[in-house]
Amino acid sequence: MLKFKIKSTDEYERLVKFFVENELEFDGDEEVDTDIVKCWKVFHGDDELIAGCVLALRQGKYIIDGIAVTKLFRKFGIGKIMVDKVVKEVKERGGDSIYLVARAPGFFRTLGFETVEPDNAPLFFECGQCPQYQKTCHPEIMKLEIR
Repeated sequence: MLKFKIKSTDEYERLVKFFVENELEFDGDEEVDTDIVKCWKVFHGDDELIAGCVLALRQGKYIIDGIAVTKLFRKFGIGKIMVDKVVKEVKERGGDSIYLVARAPGFFRTLGFETVEPDNAPLFFECGQCPQYQKTCHPEIMKLEIR
C-alpha cells in the first residue's frame, strides 16, 4: 500500500523545479501579476516530493498555477486529492470558481472542469510562445464552477 502525506508548504521554488522536472512548462516570467495563495506538497517517506500544487490569484480570479504528480505515482488518486484541497481552500475564501491551463484536459474533465475560451478567462494562458505548443502539447483553458 502506498503511503504519502500532503501538507501546505512555503517551498514554492522547490515546487517550480518539480513542475519543470515533470514536464510542465514554467518560466516564471508571467505577463500579469500573480499572487500565490497557498502551496501543497505531497511526499513519500521522509521528504521525497511526489506531487505538488500551487493556488494563486490572477486578475482577482483563483487559478491552479501549477499541479503535477510524478509519473511513478500517477493513478493513485493524488491529483484528485490535491484538486479537492484547492476547492476546499477556495470555498473557505469565498471563491466561486477555479481556472487552470490543462495539459491533461481529460483528467480535469473527470473532476468537473469545463473548457473555456481564452477571452472568458483571466490572462494566464501564455502557451503561445512555448516551443511545445500545438506540437507535443495541446493545452486547454478550463474552469470549475464551485457550488
